[in-house]
Amino acid sequence: MKKILKSWLLFAALCTCATAVAERPILIHSHNDYCRRAPFWQAYAQQVYSIEADVFLHGGKLLVGHEVEDLSPGMTFEALYVEPLVTLFGRNGGRAWKDSGEHLQLMVELKSATEPTLQAVAALLGRYPEVFDPAVNPEAVRIVVTGRVPAPADFGKYPSYIRFDGVWDADYTPAQLERIALISADFSDYSQWNGKGSIIPAERAELETVIDRAHAWGKPVRFWGAPEGTTVYYTFYDMGIDYLNTDHPEVCAAFFDDFGNKNFQIGERRTAAEGVTGTKRLDKTTRDFRGFQNDKLQLSKGIDVYTPTYRNDGGRGRVRNVIYLICDGMGLSQIVAAFYANKGLSTLQMKYIGLQQNNALDAFTTDSAAGGSALATGERHDNRHISMSPEGVPYPSLSDFFHDRGLPVGVVTLGNIADATPTAFYGHSVERDNADELTRCLMDGRIDLLCGSGIREFTRRKDGIDLVGELEKQYDFVRSVDGIDAAKGKVICIDEAMDDAAEEANLTLLADATRASIAKLQERGGDGFFLMVEGAKIDYAGHSRCLPGSIIEMLSFDLAVAEALKFADTNGETLVIVTADHETGGLVVVDGDEHTGRVTGVYVSDDHTPAMLPVFAYGPGADKFCGTYMNTEIARRIKSLIK
Repeated sequence: MKKILKSWLLFAALCTCATAVAERPILIHSHNDYCRRAPFWQAYAQQVYSIEADVFLHGGKLLVGHEVEDLSPGMTFEALYVEPLVTLFGRNGGRAWKDSGEHLQLMVELKSATEPTLQAVAALLGRYPEVFDPAVNPEAVRIVVTGRVPAPADFGKYPSYIRFDGVWDADYTPAQLERIALISADFSDYSQWNGKGSIIPAERAELETVIDRAHAWGKPVRFWGAPEGTTVYYTFYDMGIDYLNTDHPEVCAAFFDDFGNKNFQIGERRTAAEGVTGTKRLDKTTRDFRGFQNDKLQLSKGIDVYTPTYRNDGGRGRVRNVIYLICDGMGLSQIVAAFYANKGLSTLQMKYIGLQQNNALDAFTTDSAAGGSALATGERHDNRHISMSPEGVPYPSLSDFFHDRGLPVGVVTLGNIADATPTAFYGHSVERDNADELTRCLMDGRIDLLCGSGIREFTRRKDGIDLVGELEKQYDFVRSVDGIDAAKGKVICIDEAMDDAAEEANLTLLADATRASIAKLQERGGDGFFLMVEGAKIDYAGHSRCLPGSIIEMLSFDLAVAEALKFADTNGETLVIVTADHETGGLVVVDGDEHTGRVTGVYVSDDHTPAMLPVFAYGPGADKFCGTYMNTEIARRIKSLIK
């Protein structure tokens, strides 16, 4: 069940300092609630903090509506709001929500004369003290009267459980102020902002005058008549406006649901975050991924950005080595979010940029199998197929292309070695989850280095093959990236740390593996090499709708890109390609701060999207990768540059 949206969220997610600061609540207020298709219940289902009903005393009944002509005998305050609350409190053990001790507020706007309307409201609510009187039940609904509020001098005439909506420029006595629940004001008195773009600074200052006065009294503040939308929600929260006054509670609640995973800033301490952000949408080989540990989704500092020399960039020099970096699930928004958070990326130092289309052969949206296989072979694929035609005929990959020319080949993944992208460079199958069939392809010995997690793919097999024993005839097995340097000959490195989500402690792991793999492949032959490096878990972050996870994984990947660029600069005959197999999550960066690096983003999906993807190229031949083309063109153009 979703958290109550009054729940205390980490305000540090929006702050510029590196230490955690005071938390404050998000108070979603369902304005004009009676206009919903299902009054009360629609907002209650979103677990908002406050629900408002406009009430007339008409013909001896308390009726709900905006104008007298809107009133209907069946739309009574008792039937629409009081009776549902009484029923819920009986069902939930004397509280609004069975699984939470958070309070619910009912705001009653008096539309007819204060008296006798307020007396009638008090008489009705007074019949259920266990539901509406905190003195009887601390979990009771909080009652606030707005609209035709009585004069402050008359507050004491009404039951103590009834509190009132205040105004910021009143001169309340201390006793009167105790009966004030919040301060409300008409937004249009201070600003004409329509919710698009940025609010005018002078108008923002006017609003902040009201906010400051309310907060000086220790009262939350609400503006009615305000615009709505994503920009408004975030701007108001950032300004310190406590109540989000909304006519669209579902939309507003969705924006603030899991708000911590929609914000990221380097230097922020996520002290309120607990548990794991995970997903059930991963495939068989990645089912053991433990998720993103929320308390580790933070970085104390950013990463360094490498600026290349550009000496051999885009030239006609010979290409001996190719380093092909594929970031699973990385779209342009994932790059943009990490760029703003870190205030720069090595990836974005590459000047030659293209755009690739990535549809599967049998579907508009690709999976990692079809996407990775297209990048590996230069042929379009059906979803779930690994480097194999619809008829079951194997397609040779770039690994085969380089191996057949006597050049060493390496495959590195910050994930499971039997997952779709790495297997596309060494295996063939019509089913991506057939790990036994795919890893048997390693017995052909056509790659010289394999690095990733997933020892169980070698040891827990259904085909009965002692794969470790067979591969040890050709490969030196090591169990840590640190062991690659000392390995003899061809090497398989199974490091289970590569299955973990990136965090500060292991942020350089993929870069370390990339650097060690480049050195090892150089040892295998001086005429060139091919290395594929995969950053696997931006995809996982997209499936989990976890912006902090996406940014940290992107920074981990960018460190590997920097290692490739550094080698290309020292070598002069190395082509570096950076791209993705698909985008995951439909990430949209909706707000941020260029100076502090704070980023806010929302996902429109928890699955892959058909978004076109950037292709970055560096080194001799890099200019051949500009333009717009199918993803299959990348492998074909790489082949064309190898003489």
